[in-house]
Amino acid sequence: MIISILGIRGILLNRRNIPIMSMPIESMLLAVNSNFLVFSVSSDDMMGQSFASLVPTVAAAESAIGLAIFVITFRVRGTIAVEFINSIQG
Repeated sequence: MIISILGIRGILLNRRNIPIMSMPIESMLLAVNSNFLVFSVSSDDMMGQSFASLVPTVAAAESAIGLAIFVITFRVRGTIAVEFINSIQG
């Protein structure tokens, strides 16, 4: 619970740089993973442990997509500062 609260606080307070904003997301995934493991052990069920093995896969995919977005944004805009990216249109 504490790790997820720190992750939400990190996202809300660090809005200057995109890679710094993605680090609290990883800490929230760690909190979810530890919750899966703790509840799985306490309820004697293997389902939480199987879900906990999928969380690093999701984290790796999220990191790869985020890194691709960072590189494209830096090539187009010349910066990855959040203040200058708010005009992105799709």
